[in-house]
Amino acid sequence: MSEPVPVAVPRKGRPLEAVLERIAAVGPDDRLDGLADRVSNTLRYEKAVTKGRVDAEDGPYERLTEYSDPEDPQQPEFTLLRDDRDGKPRRIVFDAATVDLGEVTLKLVGREEPFRALRTHEFALGFDSADLVLEEVVGIRAGGLGQIADINDRIDPVDTDVRVVNGLGDTVYHTLMGRPEGIEPGTDLDRDFVAEYEGSLCISPRYERLVTAVLGTDALEGVEFVYPNADEEEEAAIARTGLGVYLTVTGSTAREHGLVVGEHLFPSETVLMRNAAEHDPRVECALDAIAVESPSSEIRV
Repeated sequence: MSEPVPVAVPRKGRPLEAVLERIAAVGPDDRLDGLADRVSNTLRYEKAVTKGRVDAEDGPYERLTEYSDPEDPQQPEFTLLRDDRDGKPRRIVFDAATVDLGEVTLKLVGREEPFRALRTHEFALGFDSADLVLEEVVGIRAGGLGQIADINDRIDPVDTDVRVVNGLGDTVYHTLMGRPEGIEPGTDLDRDFVAEYEGSLCISPRYERLVTAVLGTDALEGVEFVYPNADEEEEAAIARTGLGVYLTVTGSTAREHGLVVGEHLFPSETVLMRNAAEHDPRVECALDAIAVESPSSEIRV
């Protein structure tokens, strides 16, 4: 087996599952499907334990020993982290796995913030949420971000060498939502509506820069960002405010709160990224193996 190419990946959740599905899809046999299933099932169980939905018979260290086999490089490894919820409970998350794709071998390495690991040149390749790219490095302009392909054009090369390659298709959307009584009949709830709107716009605090980049500063003149109260559902906060932006797949929960679901402003999707300053034939070979286009992806770069 050749020396593995290190690839930074998320430690848990939907983004990690999307990465494992991509790796399994480009693998030479169905063995990597088994790896994806094992990691995903383990972490779903551990999430249920962390959330208190399941009572584990063994403690976290016993479970960690059961899950990991450091003597077998073909098996996934897990590790313990402190969750950031009240009480800082311990949570078992993905640590690493070596995957043989035939012409190249990858070492998937779990990171809390893969994008930042690429920014510091710790890795040449990695996967993370497109949201984080917008939150950190995409330039704010008067006009909004109209197409996902514009992401790389909005990244200042002085700021970072990281570029988006393509998306994995695990798409949910930052969607405009509002109370129907605040929308004139025949009016579309879209970017143009926001451009004419003055008042409060409810968003998650972490997405202030993202929403600004997507809508543009011109459209946000006269708009004040407000945020959900502690322990308040985002859809409920938007219903209380009258207008807002929130992540959604189908919009069913928003409709349960009496909201109209408007334009999908921006797809939130796991993306493959590379540090363009890192030049290595092994990295190029790895990129050729994993940079396949997903037909369900909204990312077209």
